[in-house]
Amino acid sequence: MVGVNTQSNWNLPNALTSLRILFIPVFAWLVLAQHWWWAFGLFVALMITDKLDGDIARARNIVTDFGKIADPIADKALMITALVTLNIVGPLPVWITVVIIVRELGITFWRMWMLRQGQVVPASKGGKLKTVLQTLGVGMYLCPLPGWMDMSTLIVMLIAVAVTVITGVQYLVDARKANDGA
Repeated sequence: MVGVNTQSNWNLPNALTSLRILFIPVFAWLVLAQHWWWAFGLFVALMITDKLDGDIARARNIVTDFGKIADPIADKALMITALVTLNIVGPLPVWITVVIIVRELGITFWRMWMLRQGQVVPASKGGKLKTVLQTLGVGMYLCPLPGWMDMSTLIVMLIAVAVTVITGVQYLVDARKANDGA
């Protein structure tokens, strides 16, 4: 069976991804209850599992179809939960959440559609930078920083939004070029 992944889904990277998904409601509750240090700590831990699951899967050659699908879903679910809960409790401007969610869901659905067409759209360096900036921005909003850091937090998040939009457009431009060249 050429092209069929027969790798077992029971492995450490998929367990980390599943753990990330299972802890999203706990994270949401911590933010909504405004337990900022706990929310910040859990967010950092969950983002570390995001880094580890992919690194371990590639290093041990145990990349699975489940992981290819569940990992980006877990990533987006955590980031969207963070953004929405930060909107609910107040510190994050709603328009930032809307822009990021539209881009994230749009590109994620497009990548899944491409995968169903047999084409894998790998994460770009810009996409990885976007994730780092979003993580930093959300982390700064979650961390109870002194008031004089509010502008720095907003600036980091605005840079994250700009990179989010630019990388989303770049994915589509690159796809268009690839289709025109095919």
